Amino acid sequence: MTNASMVEQAMVGFDYNAEAELFPGRNRKSKRQPIGYRRFAHAADAIRFAIEELPPEFLLGAHLEVDEGRHGGGGIRRLYESMDYPLVRRAAA
Repeated sequence: MTNASMVEQAMVGFDYNAEAELFPGRNRKSKRQPIGYRRFAHAADAIRFAIEELPPEFLLGAHLEVDEGRHGGGGIRRLYESMDYPLVRRAAA
C-alpha cells in the first residue's frame, strides 16, 4: 500500500461535523501578532481557517483536536486536501 493511499484511508473515518479545537503554533521569530486557541462547532470550519486564513508560520506547529484525536499541521493539510472535505476550497492564486 502506498503512503498516499494509507493517508487517504486514515482520513476516511474523520468526522468533519464534530466540534474541534485549533491550537496554532507559536513562532517567536514572527513579527505577526500571535493567534491563540480557537474552538469551532465543526472541524471542517477549523480546517478551512487553518489552511486559508492562518499565517503559514502558525500552521507549522499547529494542532487540531477532534474527537480525542490530534492532527498536526501536515495532517490538517491532508484533511483539507481529502476528497471527503465537505466545504468549497478557496481557488488557488
